Amino acid sequence: MRLRLAGLAAAVLALSACSGSPPAERPPAATPAPARSAVADSFRSARSYQAVAAPVRLRIPAARVDSVLERVGRAADGTMQLPSSAAAAAWYAQGPRPGQPGPAVLIGHVDWDSGPAVFFHLRELRPGAAVYVDRADGSTATFRVTGSARVPKDRFPTDLVYAPSLEPSLRLVTCGGSFDYATRNYRDNVIVFAVPA
Repeated sequence: MRLRLAGLAAAVLALSACSGSPPAERPPAATPAPARSAVADSFRSARSYQAVAAPVRLRIPAARVDSVLERVGRAADGTMQLPSSAAAAAWYAQGPRPGQPGPAVLIGHVDWDSGPAVFFHLRELRPGAAVYVDRADGSTATFRVTGSARVPKDRFPTDLVYAPSLEPSLRLVTCGGSFDYATRNYRDNVIVFAVPA
């Protein structure tokens, strides 16, 4: 899975291939993300990430998802680390926690060499579908899907996905569209948008 992150300085993330190969056979790394701006840094420092417990599990009944949530950060090349297996979704731990102000980003593989992966049915979600994020303190953040989009990776809507906001939101991201056998990557990203229910 590769997320293109040109444009918004606050979006210092990138996601490399999201399917087709286990970590030992990772495809070429994504382009490093741009440096953050002082404005983005000050916005992030103004928020407290300790007010909400860390997410540990993701449940989306309509997409047949019931997964532990791994914590991922950025690799040395600036790309977002990937979930370690086909069955696990992941939360970008350097961004907001689900339920805090701003967009919390959750990622997952769409498929794997062995077959469908955790976000295989993500593209089937419709507005109103429930998304549950269980937290380490036993609480659950409930979201409802408001919409989805399939976008070419070279036109990834960085601002729409990562722009800071005062309202909590959730972004679920995987790969989609046609498969490029030369690069072993999907050409598009599927993005699902959700807000607190």
